[in-house]
Amino acid sequence: MALFSKTTAKKKGRAAKKAPAKVLGMKKTLTVKESPLAMKLLSRPRITEKSYALNALNQYVFVVAKEATKHSVKRAIEEAYAVNVEKVRIVCLPAKTRVFGKNVGTRSGVKKAIVSVAKGQTIELFKSGM
Repeated sequence: MALFSKTTAKKKGRAAKKAPAKVLGMKKTLTVKESPLAMKLLSRPRITEKSYALNALNQYVFVVAKEATKHSVKRAIEEAYAVNVEKVRIVCLPAKTRVFGKNVGTRSGVKKAIVSVAKGQTIELFKSGM
């Protein structure tokens, strides 16, 4: 029993030395703001090798709703991420047929928006993977 009491005493001593995260100065760097327009139009960022290559040119790719327009996507990005959007390009990817053995199905089509941000500004959501 002496072995167990020694190890628990060491653990209690270590727990007392740790400081809370607020004291150490750690903070969250999530820059996404709650916006009803963004919640409605922006589905998710499209993370591919090609989209990461565009990040070097201050361009970011998002999957958007089917009814989204260039103007509405621009407003949603500016509200949600607090950046100045210079240009928006929209591409509709078609649905594709998939075959699973005897079964034939379709993969749904996607509408994506390529957003160009002003020089010197970034969207922090994409920095983690680079």
